[in-house]
Amino acid sequence: MDAIDALNEIAFWLERELAPSFKVQAFRRASDTIEGLGQEELAARIADGRLKRTKGIGDRTFQVIAQAVEGDVPAYLADLRERNAAPLDSGGLDLLAQLRGDLHSHTDWSDGTVPIDVMAAAAATLGREYQAITDHSPTLTIASGLSAEQLEEQLDVIEEMDTGSVTLLTGIEVDVLEDGTLDQTSDLLDQLDVVVGSVHSKLRSDRRTMTKRMLGGIRDPHTNVLGHCTGRLVQGSRGTRPPSEFDADAVFAACAEHRVAVEINSRPERQDPPDDLIQRALDAGCFFSIDTDAHAPGQLDFLSYGAARAVANGVPADRIITTWPLPRLRTFLAKS
Repeated sequence: MDAIDALNEIAFWLERELAPSFKVQAFRRASDTIEGLGQEELAARIADGRLKRTKGIGDRTFQVIAQAVEGDVPAYLADLRERNAAPLDSGGLDLLAQLRGDLHSHTDWSDGTVPIDVMAAAAATLGREYQAITDHSPTLTIASGLSAEQLEEQLDVIEEMDTGSVTLLTGIEVDVLEDGTLDQTSDLLDQLDVVVGSVHSKLRSDRRTMTKRMLGGIRDPHTNVLGHCTGRLVQGSRGTRPPSEFDADAVFAACAEHRVAVEINSRPERQDPPDDLIQRALDAGCFFSIDTDAHAPGQLDFLSYGAARAVANGVPADRIITTWPLPRLRTFLAKS
């Protein structure tokens, strides 16, 4: 098989398994290193030892490339395919099949790991009809949030990009600031297809303060999706974090009133909102968006986790905006 395809597929499966980023990047770096080299050139460099001495090629990646050049499926890739043959979660397979896209993902423009085109290609491979690119906003400097100028540049890049079968939606995961305003200019937010409003700071604020802050973000007419509403972490390398405290009934009533979908965040370390809040959002008449919050291509497959949680909590498919065809979704996002 093609050696670059083999290296990138390995990276995809490792991302899906939440492998350490250094391990994933070894394969993506090796792919970049051999880009432009044909099979004959690769074979020659393998034979005379040059490839093994090349910066960016390690023992494992060399082995993968060599086996691919020989015409075999590399053994490491075959093992990963076998390990990942089953869905990540089988609890929502029928709903998963109805999901058409994802409204929350990150690229290397902020704290994601790969360029926009690589995320788009992975979304297309997974059969997505649409994929939103929602990199962070300026205040979140720890995640390399985009300035207004950078976001304008990104919009131009996406407009010129040929993404094949998947429609890329322009967007942002915008910080809801302490005063309830959104962390980007109104003129720029007007240009976007999707605005995911999220709280990332001072998550231990008191209930009254957090409620007021969230209501401000929800009531902004640009906001389409309320991202990972409690901010909790239940597992993973960052440890655990309790959910924020806020008046859920007031927040979800505002979401229903202002046509802001409540995100069911599919990241396994988030599982946000908790089950009881999904029920309260349902009772409030909210719509939902099942999103991956992916920071790497393999994480786009996390949708199965979100689908399983939605099914377990009895969320009807038609209340989930990411099951909708693109024209209906655009109408909702435009709040028209």
